[in-house]
Amino acid sequence: MAIWYKPITLALCRQLDEGMHGKGSLMKTLGIQISEIGDDYLVATMPATVNHHNPIGMVHGGANVALAETVASYAANFVIDFDNYYCVGQEINANHLKASRNGLLTATAKPLHLGKRTSVWEVKITNAKGELCCVSRMTAAIVARARQNT
Repeated sequence: MAIWYKPITLALCRQLDEGMHGKGSLMKTLGIQISEIGDDYLVATMPATVNHHNPIGMVHGGANVALAETVASYAANFVIDFDNYYCVGQEINANHLKASRNGLLTATAKPLHLGKRTSVWEVKITNAKGELCCVSRMTAAIVARARQNT
């Protein structure tokens, strides 16, 4: 049984990547794309290119964290009633386990906790060889949308 509030598609994810005003987003800048939707997980990819490197030639830890927060944030927003609520990252941590220099990085987000006010997501990032590069955990705050007077 799927955990998503309503059905989601890769096409919807591509639309969200364009940002609220259709002018792009960090996901577009970094090349992050949602690539798979499972019943209880979401997968995103990001190319490891020189544009993502730190000064010593490996993927910057911040790029890994941006990938982790992206996939966890998308997932967190897909499990709630997005018409009345939205999720924002409240806390994130990451353990960088193996350096990456090139190839495709793959991040898989799975929920550890789905509550009324927060959700907690575990994200595992692997490199093109399938080796674990980074493990992250993100807490998302669930925020009620402001009601408009009609």
